[in-house]
Amino acid sequence: MLSSAKTAAEVLEAREAAGLAYDVARRAARLHRAKAAHDDLVAAAHRAQAHALEIEARAKRRLADEYDAAQERGEVAGHGGGRNFKIPDGNLEPTVVELGVSPKLIHEARKIRDAEAADPGLVRRTLDDQLSRGEEPTRAALRRAAEERLQRSIDRLRRTQDSVRQIDADRPPPLTPEQRAQQIAIFGTQEDRAIHARLDEIVELIAEQPDPAEAVRRIPPASYHAVDTVPIRRAAAWLTDFSTLFEQEVQHGTDASE
Repeated sequence: MLSSAKTAAEVLEAREAAGLAYDVARRAARLHRAKAAHDDLVAAAHRAQAHALEIEARAKRRLADEYDAAQERGEVAGHGGGRNFKIPDGNLEPTVVELGVSPKLIHEARKIRDAEAADPGLVRRTLDDQLSRGEEPTRAALRRAAEERLQRSIDRLRRTQDSVRQIDADRPPPLTPEQRAQQIAIFGTQEDRAIHARLDEIVELIAEQPDPAEAVRRIPPASYHAVDTVPIRRAAAWLTDFSTLFEQEVQHGTDASE
């Protein structure tokens, strides 16, 4: 506008337009700085709230622990009172109200404690999620997160209990004495089956050895004194007797169940 001005009036008009544009730009810059400062202040306030809520949650967990421990020690009246009115008033356990703590606070403290125990770091993650979304951290959000975590634990426990009940329902009934006797007659006792397992192991070990002539050659002279042939002959005789008697018992190795 200024470059094309030919008269003083046009120059003044260009000057006024430029001044107006400058004022608008300056106000916009000031508003932008104010908004940025506002956003920074809000973010800082949110971080301070989150820090305070984290400390408060830690204090609630400690309160729940201390209160429950005091109840176990008998220093605080249990839920629903539990006082013994036959003893002097000076010996009565104080109730939660008399301690200046509301039952609701104790209930919420236990929920926070139990949820954090079930999922360590739950409080901090919940607060960080709110901060990352630009939201104001609140007690209500922590309470919801704790309740949802505890509900998941309860649901998992119920599913486990249902599975255990189903396994119990599918388990066959215990054997009667007659069935137990029949089972032992066919399959033997655990020690009976161990005899067979040891025989298999002996046979496998012998099968891994070279033929007797080679085995004799390969015994080093330094080990001659350690080789005792008496128990070897005794073992060989036992195996021979066993084989003979077993073949006679089961008709040359046919299955006993047949």
